[in-house]
Amino acid sequence: MATKNIQLPPQPSGRRLTIDETARQIVIVGANGAGKSRFTARMAKDAGNRAYVLSALNAIFERTNGSTGNEVIDGRYNTCVSSGLLHAAESTQFDRVLALLMHDEMLNLINYKITRRSAPDTPLLPTPLDSVIDVWQQVFPDNRVLIESGRMLFSRRPDGETDGDEGYAPSRLSAGEKAVLYYIGAMVFAPKRSLVFVDSPELFLHPTVTQSLWNHLEIMRPDCRFIYTTHDLDFAASRSSSSAIWVRNYDPRTLTWDYEVLPAQSVLTDDIYRSILGSRKPVLFIEGEARRSIDSKLYPLIFREFTVQPLGSCNKVIEATRTFNDLNAFHHLDSRGIVDRDRRDVKEVEYLRGKRIMVPEVAEVENLLLVEEVVRTVASFRGKDENSVASKVRRYVINEFRHELEQQALLHTRHRVKRIVECRIDGRFQNIDVLERHMATLPREINPRGIYENLCREFRDYVKRSDYAAILRVYNQKSILPGSNVAVMCGLKDKDDYLYTILKILRHDSPEATRLRNAILQCFNLSSGSILPDSDDNDEN
Repeated sequence: MATKNIQLPPQPSGRRLTIDETARQIVIVGANGAGKSRFTARMAKDAGNRAYVLSALNAIFERTNGSTGNEVIDGRYNTCVSSGLLHAAESTQFDRVLALLMHDEMLNLINYKITRRSAPDTPLLPTPLDSVIDVWQQVFPDNRVLIESGRMLFSRRPDGETDGDEGYAPSRLSAGEKAVLYYIGAMVFAPKRSLVFVDSPELFLHPTVTQSLWNHLEIMRPDCRFIYTTHDLDFAASRSSSSAIWVRNYDPRTLTWDYEVLPAQSVLTDDIYRSILGSRKPVLFIEGEARRSIDSKLYPLIFREFTVQPLGSCNKVIEATRTFNDLNAFHHLDSRGIVDRDRRDVKEVEYLRGKRIMVPEVAEVENLLLVEEVVRTVASFRGKDENSVASKVRRYVINEFRHELEQQALLHTRHRVKRIVECRIDGRFQNIDVLERHMATLPREINPRGIYENLCREFRDYVKRSDYAAILRVYNQKSILPGSNVAVMCGLKDKDDYLYTILKILRHDSPEATRLRNAILQCFNLSSGSILPDSDDNDEN
């Protein structure tokens, strides 16, 4: 059979691009309000009776217009109702799919019994319900589907052993489980060689379930083409053989779209760009994990004008910011990064700031919570004497730093030596002899003892002057936050409760929130009126 191209909606110029139908998947992405849904609806309309539209949102919840949103499912169901084979009682597409599955199961069993009278060796053929159960249990290995008295029941006990528990009805499934069951059942009934349009395939689903489900469905229906409209760009990237369409804007007057068909192995294959495509805010890449780290909890409340994207390590933040800004001509979005200061010296910090990487005037994010003005704000908010609390915290941190001064100096020395060595050997050498001679002189040139002794003098001076801000800038020790007893002094249970209180304050527009936000912004040499640092002059550094 000759290959057909899938025609895309018109662009402002009137041109209509096409995608080769040999592409198994098409992923449509774009910002909120860019016109993705209208774009997809136009594609489905142009596809005619080959379009098969799926939406878990429309399927699970009852519609008021009498249609459940899928003509194929509705038509098949209504045919069974008009034939007297089903009662016209199901008002959602989810329930209609289940009714059709049980109807086909019943017809198959009746046909099997009739056929066995004349041909006893006739095997019981697999049914659509068998396919659904098979995929369901691959997506949810710990779940079992039971068929009892013409009903479909579910059990989370191994191998369907209920031990007196007869299972529970589909109505008791979670929204995510209903979505999975609906998609599997609907794909069983998809006409051959359909163009399957899926609106928000990730809706109601955990990311791991989303990818597993659609991987299995694409395998189950190799004859179909899948067109996904999604905000989840991790899912979009997981469609490894897909063509991607980036919808930028929609003009309702001319019914045209500004869009681009992204070439294979282009931006969508980049881990970072996938994560933020569609956001119209500037992007802020940060360290830490998306759910558990202090960074990911604190920074979105401080830098509210940004889309904040946690990436894990500082190296990933640096590379992401560089890569994303290199692609600025393509997506027209600004991006910045934040990395902990750690043990970086002044030159390293200046270099990073020149590359749009913000570096705070504290060693690590935990130290932001010990900044004097932050401590004072929380203490005052909790009705405590902020002068007393701040003084005790300050005294504790300075004393702890005094006891660990030499160890901290050694850690800083090791970091600087490592950086110097990396720079010195990252050169061009004519032969191995030249490299060996160069390496032999490094200990004398680097002088680690000299670096260490200078740092010890510098750190002792901080202690002598009780320079609390300078100590927070160089002191890497996560235990000082709980050890300072700041939480208890503020009338809180522990450091987690202390952090929670800071986040709670920042979620509201109040004098305390402004005080906290300004205190943290000042650690980045920023103010509330100057969120974006101007580093353009240094971009070529």
